[in-house]
Amino acid sequence: MNKSILFFDIDGTILSEKTHVISEDTKEAIEAARKNGHLAFINTGRTLEELDHRILSLEFDGYVCGCGTYIMHADRVLLNNLLTKECMVSVLKDIKECKLEACLEGITTVYFDSNSTNTRICELRESMKNRSINLGTFDDENIEFTKLTIWIQNDSDYKTFYQRQKDTFTFIDRGNQFFEIVPKGFSKATGIQFLLNYFNLSLSDAYAFGDSSNDLPMLEYVSNSVAMGNSDPSLFPLVSFVTKDVDDNGIRYALEHYKLI
Repeated sequence: MNKSILFFDIDGTILSEKTHVISEDTKEAIEAARKNGHLAFINTGRTLEELDHRILSLEFDGYVCGCGTYIMHADRVLLNNLLTKECMVSVLKDIKECKLEACLEGITTVYFDSNSTNTRICELRESMKNRSINLGTFDDENIEFTKLTIWIQNDSDYKTFYQRQKDTFTFIDRGNQFFEIVPKGFSKATGIQFLLNYFNLSLSDAYAFGDSSNDLPMLEYVSNSVAMGNSDPSLFPLVSFVTKDVDDNGIRYALEHYKLI
């Protein structure tokens, strides 16, 4: 059997958004693929610090984090794209001036505005705290982040923020006034391209599994693209295979379909 490389999104793909756990069947299916000689990588918008025990306790060959800005294989960092100090200062200034709610995502720390009373921000911050994610504030002296997410409020000036930052970042519309913002030139697809080159594998050897709009770059990039049954239906015409729901052993069903297990 030829070696393939498999890329898995997290939320809604291997991690159920109903139970908030990764099923034993999903774990066993991914491990079976690895035992067959295939490589298995997480490919996520989360930064390394945002990978909690549910992910880190599993046996993966490595991680593509922060939409391709950080790549690790077997505990070795292969790529780590850092924003310049000037860029981070500019982002912080514009977030404040444009009255945006934001989460600044770093490799070792995730930062929030300590003065925010926004319900979604407070809930997210509490959730991360409960998962033992290292948290900081926008006022931290040595703040360092690689990407960010923003929420538009009624009094936000999103257009100005976009105009100021559009040459530096790609804006991914996640719906409900929520945007994921990634440095230009990086995506889940560039992470795949990097690892294909690293392992000397072809595009036909790559399989991507996802469920949402921020998975589109990798799903459109690979030849073997899989959308979970619980995905946004807009993804279905764009992928090569639609598997079952994440809560209905969708990962196993897809791996069996492609004869990877």
